[in-house]
Amino acid sequence: MNSTIAIVDPTLTSAPSMRLGELLVAAGKLSGRDLERALAAQEEMGGLLGSVLSRLGLVSEVDVAQALSRQLSVPWLQGEQFPSVLPEVAGLLPEFARAHGIVPIRLDDTGLTVAMVAPQNAYVIKALRLATGLAIHPCLALAADVEKALSTEVEAVEEEPDHEIFEGDGGDFVEHLKDLASEAPVIRLVNAIIGRVTDLRASDVHLEPFDDGLHVRYRVDGVISTAEIVPPRHSAAVNSRVKLMAHLDIAERRLPQDGRIKTRVKGRELDLRVSTVPTVHGESVVMRVLDRSSVLFSLEDMGFARTTLQRFNGLLARPHGILLVTGPTGSGKTTTLYAALSKIDADAHKIITVEEPVEYQLEGINQIQVHAQIGLTFARALRSILRQDPDIIMIGEMRDGETAQIAVQSALTGHLVLSTLHTNTAAGAVVRLTDMGVERYLITSSVNGVLSQRLVRRLCKLCREPHVPEASVLETTGLGRFIAPGAPIYRAVGCEHCRGTGYSGRTGVHELLVVDDVLRRAILDGADASLLHAKAVAAGMISLYDDGLRKVAEGQTSLDEVLRVTEDQSDA
Repeated sequence: MNSTIAIVDPTLTSAPSMRLGELLVAAGKLSGRDLERALAAQEEMGGLLGSVLSRLGLVSEVDVAQALSRQLSVPWLQGEQFPSVLPEVAGLLPEFARAHGIVPIRLDDTGLTVAMVAPQNAYVIKALRLATGLAIHPCLALAADVEKALSTEVEAVEEEPDHEIFEGDGGDFVEHLKDLASEAPVIRLVNAIIGRVTDLRASDVHLEPFDDGLHVRYRVDGVISTAEIVPPRHSAAVNSRVKLMAHLDIAERRLPQDGRIKTRVKGRELDLRVSTVPTVHGESVVMRVLDRSSVLFSLEDMGFARTTLQRFNGLLARPHGILLVTGPTGSGKTTTLYAALSKIDADAHKIITVEEPVEYQLEGINQIQVHAQIGLTFARALRSILRQDPDIIMIGEMRDGETAQIAVQSALTGHLVLSTLHTNTAAGAVVRLTDMGVERYLITSSVNGVLSQRLVRRLCKLCREPHVPEASVLETTGLGRFIAPGAPIYRAVGCEHCRGTGYSGRTGVHELLVVDDVLRRAILDGADASLLHAKAVAAGMISLYDDGLRKVAEGQTSLDEVLRVTEDQSDA
């Protein structure tokens, strides 16, 4: 814990001039109408206003904590600020600490510093003072952080057999899992894991079982890191709780399953796509966060260079042909396609999509969910929708030769086809289509263009640091083509706002290969990906790497980040 934090005893301070609800309204976190609703609910439900606001999903626990900290003039301690080993305090009974949400933080000459869920409770502070004989310095903490710290202490002294839940026959085991998953501590733990998504701006939550417990990991801005480890004896219960929320079969632990969770967390609608797979230590669960706000982006907000965006819009305006978006998993291909579809007038065009799964529902667009189990594949769905008289077809992914052949025929018969392909470069998409069995003369007749993209992390504007790169760096990286010698670029530092990463959010880097007469001739001549790439650059294409260097020169991202993201530029 930071020893420089000023500790103020709320029993010694004057009454606050503003109430908690008024502080939240003044901070723009809560509307006056919602405050009235919460106060009415408080009269019926009882409890503290902050707790009622969080349970109703009107504001996040973090917003409540920040406002309460200001109101009471006490510091707010986050879970990572708790000491790894809590001090032993004579007179402080574990039962009392758990009942009142108290975690001892530091014991020194000034007295006892404690983290509390309700530091405004003068009676609890007085009881602590009498029981320990010490001066009490209260701090505010979230209930989840307090519960985690106290449960960790309990686990350190309690020895329970990890195999306890596996006793009995299969039916008893399933019922026992259901009971465990329905217990309040497990529900609170899973809610806390999911709730952290909004605070971290995570795109995925990974629950991975290992010998030492269930590793909870979050992917933020494309980078994954471990947040906590759930003890082994709780792993099955936590996974079962997630499977129950996703309406999956908790008795089936040998086969992969897919489901969906729709919930409201801290005032925000959250849609989670859940996938489970069996591993040697148990089931690995991944929850992909489907953030509806991400599909509200326009193409203009997605980091396109001006000339690239003009060419891309030109390809979208064509009446027929294929427009492909390529890149690895998690590079924003689907988001780009959705943004492209939202740019097209759905009232004036019949638009049909075939996806697996349908991640977001778009207004005015007919979306088809692929179900391979019943034979509804991409190819079969495509054959059927051609009889639906569409103008524009979006295929979630070209996975096989049959799908690619139908897409080509659709483009040749007057449809605009949008789709994704897993290749590293735009030119590599042409080679991939030939590998899938599409004749080169059909590619030149149907494919209008290929957009390849990656996502790079944006530098945090509050802590980014300017520095002048050495001349050798400018020469070896090619950055010297975009900045003058002696001009500064920025690098990541890390601060509280960006959680020490130095980055906040992501933007796209793109390269757009437009199939013109020169490229058509090269494709027919059997040119490989590197030669096609070179001819496209000569015709004015900005490569992924160069687009990234431009963003470095503009101060949007760092050179290290561009090198990390574009290091796979080969389809050999």
